[in-house]
Amino acid sequence: MKTSVASVTFRRKSVCEVAELARRAGLDAVEWGGDIHVPPGNAQAARAALHCTRENGLTVSAYGSYYRAGAEEDFGPVLETALSLGCRVIRVWAGRQGSALCTQEERRAVTACLARAAERAAQAGCVVATEYHADTLTDTLASALALLGEAPGLRTLWQPPVGLTAAENLHALHALEGRVENLHVYHRDREGACRPLAEGTADWHAYFAAAQKDGTQRYATLEFVMGDNEEQFLQDAAALHVLLKEE
Repeated sequence: MKTSVASVTFRRKSVCEVAELARRAGLDAVEWGGDIHVPPGNAQAARAALHCTRENGLTVSAYGSYYRAGAEEDFGPVLETALSLGCRVIRVWAGRQGSALCTQEERRAVTACLARAAERAAQAGCVVATEYHADTLTDTLASALALLGEAPGLRTLWQPPVGLTAAENLHALHALEGRVENLHVYHRDREGACRPLAEGTADWHAYFAAAQKDGTQRYATLEFVMGDNEEQFLQDAAALHVLLKEE
């Protein structure tokens, strides 16, 4: 498994500062976020991000877009930006509300939108993967599995939802085997507050072992750190390297 950082971890830093920090941390890649660093359709921003990425000996692990399926939004600029970044994985969001609040009609609309985006991306050599997140149709394992089953070609990212146990998270990873692209890596307490990754090594040992069962090459992407602190990020990166070396 390769290593990466989501640029949204440091929204206040420039693209080159993020890339330089990733290099210092010994990571392989950057997931460039579409909210601040590389907005969709901004070719100049994409070129600048790719230049800084390559200058630091890195690659792009994913385009972390904020495309919301089901909304009146054009997927074209998102795909074009991902292609400009030279990355394969495009992160999207499965709607704007959780599965319990979504009507069948709304769910069908989101699913159809994601299926179209996945097909369009596949034609360009890319993969669309949903954020595994609250307030979307991937807010529960059952809903995520149903969505993936109904939208051919669609895949998902994975991260440990706040409030679930390690056993519940492992069950989800096993159930999603073969459908997960990259993992967003962090450690949080039961209330959702960021903690040092080193405190969660036992859980992440199990998560990585489960994720790697299918033999797929993917990225472990650090996302958010305690206190938004640069030194804490470097410590988390060191903990990640140790974890992956032990797998």
